[in-house]
Amino acid sequence: MTAVHSTRMLVLGSGPAGLSAAIYGARAGLSPIVVQGLQPGGQLTITTDVENYPGFRDVIQGPWLMEEMQAQAEHVGAQMMWDTIVEVDLSERPFRLKGDGGTTYVCDTLVIATGAQAKWLGAPGEAELGGKGVSACATCDGFFYRGKKVAVIGGGNTAVEEALYLTNHSHDVTLIHRRDSLRAEKILQERLFKHHAISTLWNKEVARFVEGEGAAGLVAIELRDTVTGEISQLEVDGGFVAIGHSPATEVFKGTGLDLDDEGYINAQPGTSLTNIPGVFACGDVMDKVYRQAITAAGTGCMAALDAERFLQAADFPVPEDAIAGHPVDPLIEHETVAG
Repeated sequence: MTAVHSTRMLVLGSGPAGLSAAIYGARAGLSPIVVQGLQPGGQLTITTDVENYPGFRDVIQGPWLMEEMQAQAEHVGAQMMWDTIVEVDLSERPFRLKGDGGTTYVCDTLVIATGAQAKWLGAPGEAELGGKGVSACATCDGFFYRGKKVAVIGGGNTAVEEALYLTNHSHDVTLIHRRDSLRAEKILQERLFKHHAISTLWNKEVARFVEGEGAAGLVAIELRDTVTGEISQLEVDGGFVAIGHSPATEVFKGTGLDLDDEGYINAQPGTSLTNIPGVFACGDVMDKVYRQAITAAGTGCMAALDAERFLQAADFPVPEDAIAGHPVDPLIEHETVAG
């Protein structure tokens, strides 16, 4: 026996984008179901101090913020499902998706908020020092390194942009690259090389992130010369890994959904609309520029509003058990025979 869950709006992902979409969708009477995915709460659940989310004067904890968002979504009528989608059929409406346990989800509209994960080096000490000196987001964490010495690892646009951004906080920024030339756009390279606060280390790869004694966190990065093999150390207070991101869109390949060369979902400018009517994208899965919790939440709101307008324009019937903004039973469940 397998369960079949039906909803007017299915949300994939439970980070700021997905939960914001769920909140707005529930208030619009769309009875949203949220499939939480492999990392319920998204990347903020592994982020400790959050200083830049509006509305909080003091530093808050990322996991707490996501717990509050989920509680709010559930309070207004969203249904959370601990599941991961492994099959997607967008060839006709209602759309049909299958979870890894065999559960089927049938929906009139689909909001994709599966996010993107930062790529990591896999070097010793990297995971252990995450949030203790090692980061993958200068915009998120650079403020904590005011007046301190920092390093950025990478050679593309992301790395150069992160290094330039960090000069707003640090007078000593080192860009570490494993080759002798950068892949970043020429105009970015020119800005980097002209900046008095940035120095570059060529032909160096990270051998190890060095932890200090006690609660010191990161104190140095051990480097290996890619030409000579020589080992050296660079003393730093913060190390920013900037080698790109991977959007969580593997399951959508071959479904007809329009993805760019990097795997991000292409949405119409200024909207959450994709090339498939009734399918909407929000958050980091379609945003390779900002990647902030607040922008993700904003696009989640957009996706829910776009979905509501789509349903109105398509004249989809409203279930009798739903009063606008106040769904009585947010989950319709049937039991069917598997296979």
